[in-house]
Amino acid sequence: MEPAIVLSISVAAVVVAITGLSIYTSFGPPSKQLNDPFDDHED
Repeated sequence: MEPAIVLSISVAAVVVAITGLSIYTSFGPPSKQLNDPFDDHED
């Protein structure tokens, strides 16, 4: 295979993995531990 194809597939796989991890962290079970800083400072 061409090195450019391998590099582009690798970069795409990393981007998809980071996106999936961020969506899981935002909306999955770990999101229960997140806090809203605007709710902490009610004025």
